[in-house]
Amino acid sequence: MQIKCGIDIIEISRIQESIEHLGNTFIEKIYTKNEINYCESKKKMKYQHYAARFAAKEAVFKAISDMFLPYEITWRDIEITNNTNGRPQIAFISKTIQNIEGMDISISHCKEYAVANVTILLK
Repeated sequence: MQIKCGIDIIEISRIQESIEHLGNTFIEKIYTKNEINYCESKKKMKYQHYAARFAAKEAVFKAISDMFLPYEITWRDIEITNNTNGRPQIAFISKTIQNIEGMDISISHCKEYAVANVTILLK
């Protein structure tokens, strides 16, 4: 059994600036349709949610970094959604990661920062 973990923190202003300057080019490179719909539904708080998902994806990349060659997995291969209780969860789109026994993710944000922590348990 092996435990992999990743953590990331990002300034919300960096994501907001990227979205405001690059628009859909940036959004569609990083986020899945479900993530875009979720973040856009947050209206004035959408940048916090975009940043939180960005940090979450970065944390996932860090946790699985030794399982893939560089650029073998893309931003949109990872999807961060919420379950029915609102708890965030990780899904891999069009990629299979062998031997995953469990995954856990925690996301938080405030006015200036978003942070995410990911733990993956491998068989």
